Amino acid sequence: EVSVWPDQALVEFGQSLVVNCSTTCPDPGPSGIETFLKKTQVGKGPQWKEFLLEDITENSILQCFFSCAGIQKDKSLGISVYQLPEQVILELQPAWVAVEEAFTVKCHVPSVAPLENLTLTLLQGNQELCKKNFVSLAMAAQRAEVAISVRAQRADDRCNFSCHAQLDLSSQGGGLFHSSSAIKVLRIFEFSQSPQIWVSPLLEVGMAESVSCEVARVFPAKEVMFSMFLGDQELNPFLSWEGDTAWANATVRAMETGDQELSCLVSLGPMEQKTREPVHVYSFPPPILEIQESYPLVGTEVNVTCSGHVLTSPSPTLRLQGAPELPAPGEPAWILLTAREEDDGRNFSCEAILEVQGQQLIKTTAVQLHVFYEPRLEESDCPGNQTWVEGTERLLTCIPKGNPTPSMVCTWNGMIFDLEVPQRATQNHTGTYCCVATNQLGSVSKDIAVVVQGLDEDLSSTIFVIIIVALGVGVVTIALYLNYGPCKTDRRKLPYRQKENNKEEESQLDVQQAEK
Repeated sequence: EVSVWPDQALVEFGQSLVVNCSTTCPDPGPSGIETFLKKTQVGKGPQWKEFLLEDITENSILQCFFSCAGIQKDKSLGISVYQLPEQVILELQPAWVAVEEAFTVKCHVPSVAPLENLTLTLLQGNQELCKKNFVSLAMAAQRAEVAISVRAQRADDRCNFSCHAQLDLSSQGGGLFHSSSAIKVLRIFEFSQSPQIWVSPLLEVGMAESVSCEVARVFPAKEVMFSMFLGDQELNPFLSWEGDTAWANATVRAMETGDQELSCLVSLGPMEQKTREPVHVYSFPPPILEIQESYPLVGTEVNVTCSGHVLTSPSPTLRLQGAPELPAPGEPAWILLTAREEDDGRNFSCEAILEVQGQQLIKTTAVQLHVFYEPRLEESDCPGNQTWVEGTERLLTCIPKGNPTPSMVCTWNGMIFDLEVPQRATQNHTGTYCCVATNQLGSVSKDIAVVVQGLDEDLSSTIFVIIIVALGVGVVTIALYLNYGPCKTDRRKLPYRQKENNKEEESQLDVQQAEK
């Protein structure tokens, strides 16, 4: 008999196998193995031989034979090659999918054997989408591949997809082998509307202007990217989103005049949309308002001139406040006046009007005139006679006029009197104060008489008024009495005189007794 070991051979792709052939013949003749595999005899004995088979890459059948007494017998050994699914490849086509569009989940294993023992499973998260095995011989001749088509929904965004491969060799004396693909993340998007640009059609050169770009009905809005340009100048937008709307705000500062283009490029995943908006950049500096002498003296002539800026084109229309008429185009507007005190602090304004692209633009410049004049101490602001009430807090009232603002110094009894600190009035404050106001143009002085009234003086005045009122009331009463009661007066005349005589006698008696 001829036997072979092992009796079942399962070899991993590219590996080696040791095969032992033996016989029960006591004196065997010619013997060996027949195979197309690379073989090397590594051992022998009277009734056995051992061979090393190398680089086994495909299934084969090996024949082991011995001759005994001129008769040859052989034994077959089927060698099965397996290849583990070490590489499992998952593809999402495409990786970014528009809502309601179909996408394909595809999995394949480039090298695996035997194919009929393989099972491929497609998973969305932990949910099984599709399972496929390759048990038939017809399938075994094909690639190890499985695919499924799915219609995209918003809920599928950022879902994980994977593929699981299982090679079951248990029926051939092997084990159960598992392998999985890398996880792929599906992105879903919606981008059906063109972006809108919000910008003023007119931009002033050198001036900062806010612009924005907005796109609606977009998903996911927070992942929208914006790129904004004014001509070749790239802007730095600030991105925001809410719901299914995304927008970008930026500040633009045009540096060149003329017609330009503001563009906004919006991208989401594989999608891009670009919107353009024309703008016109103009130059319109404020008009120039000049006063020939900003601080003239009273009585001097002052020339106020308003002119357009040299960078303004075309020449604007000018209006100078107080000017009798509008100047000719391109000519300045002016006023010639004689400075008066009441002109100090007077405001002049110059208005320039420019029409750009059918729109009227207005710029205004204002200047204040300051007139210098000598100090004055007028009676309304610095009374020459001032009355204080004793015990009250008082300040010496004296406010000078003049430009530049005069400084004030008041003296009393040869000492400087503080005009800013309230004084508690006493009789000692009664007197004459000398105040001097001074500025760069001159000085003026004034004497101020201060009288401090005491509280008793106020009481005397009050008593005097009461006495006058009482006397008036008495005179009226007597007049009424004389007009309406003459009879009563005659009847009571005698008793009244008798009483007076009695009083005089009693007084004389008292004096005499005192002398004794």
